[in-house]
Amino acid sequence: MTEAQAIAILCAMLGGEPEHRVSYGLDAVTTYVRVDCITDTHAIEIGMDHTRGAYDSLHQATFNALLTNREPMVIMIDTDNIESQYEYQVEATARAHGVDYAVWGEQFLRRWQMTAPFRARLAPAS
Repeated sequence: MTEAQAIAILCAMLGGEPEHRVSYGLDAVTTYVRVDCITDTHAIEIGMDHTRGAYDSLHQATFNALLTNREPMVIMIDTDNIESQYEYQVEATARAHGVDYAVWGEQFLRRWQMTAPFRARLAPAS
């Protein structure tokens, strides 16, 4: 599973908007960030286990939360049920600074995605 796939699945589960673009200005330059998933309450960044890029998720979540006036959150995607040094460091730092942190299993996300059509059929018509 790629990070982009995880973002799409998780954001659908959480009722958020994936890859939300937020512009900001710096001196004479206007630039932007992409929030992996934005909900009414949180700016969420998705990190993949066993990658140094997981460290970036904590920085991005806190910066994006400042830009969007939401709470920061990091969700780590666990691919093997083993906590790596990257996962441990991100979790410990997030918790020490009051950043919401969660771990979701890759296999759970895959099953959720595969069963979405069945859940849609069972949903009451509005």
